[in-house]
Amino acid sequence: MPFVPDVKNWTWVLERSCLECGFDPESVTYAAVPDLAREYAGRLAATLGRPDAAVRPNDSTWSALEYAAHVRDVCRIFTYRAAIAARTDAVDPKVPGFDAKGLDSADGVPVFSNWDQDVTAGADQYDKQDPRKVAGELSDAAEAVARAFASVPEAALGNQARRSDGSVFTVESLAVYFLHDVIHHVHDVRG
Repeated sequence: MPFVPDVKNWTWVLERSCLECGFDPESVTYAAVPDLAREYAGRLAATLGRPDAAVRPNDSTWSALEYAAHVRDVCRIFTYRAAIAARTDAVDPKVPGFDAKGLDSADGVPVFSNWDQDVTAGADQYDKQDPRKVAGELSDAAEAVARAFASVPEAALGNQARRSDGSVFTVESLAVYFLHDVIHHVHDVRG
């Protein structure tokens, strides 16, 4: 089945609760993000033990396997983006469809490289990956992103970076934005 592109700009989740998954950005502290990332990634990884993990519930909804592979790559990308925003060493996440370089800007605020999640899903064939392998990779990627956010010094939490579409994030808002993605996809595979 073809991948249905997600064209929403999800940055609104930094300002109000998500009616679909119940995520409330006001209830999240930066200090809680690492543990919550591990917890929710663990919940998602656990769904890969289901016999129907690779089966799409309908033509327009990813399987648990596809969501888990996506969240694995989200964790890898945000490990990189946390380092860019905090101005620490960034390591190329090696995700298909992602050009791992922070782009310089005239005002000194780094700009995140674009990532086309739909290109990655197709190029990496999320739907054909081994659920056990994805579960392990998801756990490893969640641990890496948790450590990345946990290691940012408090003085750097206000550092800014921006997406190429102009959306500006601090390290702190980037962490909340990231966490919503993980929690939302756990909600997507509930059941």
